[in-house]
Amino acid sequence: MGYKHLKFPENSTFLVTGGAGFIGSNLCEAILDMGYKVCCLDDLSTGKQENADIFLDNPNYTFVKGDVKDLETCVKACDGIDYVLHQAAWGSVPRSIEMPLFYCANNITGTLNMLEAARQNKVKKFVYASSSSVYGDEPNLPKIEGREGNLLSPYALTKRCDEEWAKQYTMHYGLDTYGLRYFNVFGRRQDPNGAYAAVIPKFIKQLMNDERPTINGDGKQSRDFTYIENVIEANLKACLAPHEAAGQAFNIAYGGREYLIDIYHTLTEALGKDIEPIFGPDRAGDIKHSNADISKAQKCLSYNPEYSFADGLKKSIVWYCKNK
Repeated sequence: MGYKHLKFPENSTFLVTGGAGFIGSNLCEAILDMGYKVCCLDDLSTGKQENADIFLDNPNYTFVKGDVKDLETCVKACDGIDYVLHQAAWGSVPRSIEMPLFYCANNITGTLNMLEAARQNKVKKFVYASSSSVYGDEPNLPKIEGREGNLLSPYALTKRCDEEWAKQYTMHYGLDTYGLRYFNVFGRRQDPNGAYAAVIPKFIKQLMNDERPTINGDGKQSRDFTYIENVIEANLKACLAPHEAAGQAFNIAYGGREYLIDIYHTLTEALGKDIEPIFGPDRAGDIKHSNADISKAQKCLSYNPEYSFADGLKKSIVWYCKNK
């Protein structure tokens, strides 16, 4: 279970793109705690300087301010790197509908630049963030790799393109690539602010401030919420996965299903608040239900998520209460 027992060759060096973001900074922290070297590449467009600065006292940590849209920056960042964990991307389905060209440049060209940089530097493994949004309007649950529907947003399209490009780099250039289709990741250091903030930190912060949160739609939509520690495990296990599993994408989730309205009531109870939510309109491009079949990741990556939704939610509440 977990990832803390995993062993990499001595002096292994990881590049985490988007390392000043929520998932990226947690990856940097986990790798440093295991005693390996980390280079964090981030242009701080959505990542935070404070997330990059936490580790500056660690001699195994380097921060590079740079943009994955620039190939030269990517090639330099990959020099001497064993494993790339490519998290740099712009998230949010609704925002991608407003900014399609920007999303193409950041999420597709940026990933392609990183793939090429990794190839040129003979990186051992290239692990990258994909998304459950690639399932689009495919109605069946649970979501199974290879059974995808029509894409519902530019964001989903960018992630699907990333998967196809990664497959090409495995097929033609021998770069071992592993796509991780994240399902609604949550946990410490996730940003609760802004119009496009993820729902769990946003609800926690608003309830702590005695504000009435807005639930988009009727609250009956369900998600496979996945605690950050499970995502760290998936990234590190993908770095140790066999070549036979390369060129593919894998569902990374807990394999559960939580309804938004139930989560809301769990949070009000945990925080001791008696606040009724506001119900707003459905969000454009959102899927109604999401639940992952994780058997492929279990089989090919030895992924075995340790933290249930309830465990992760408790830990998240404690963290946000301490870090108001």
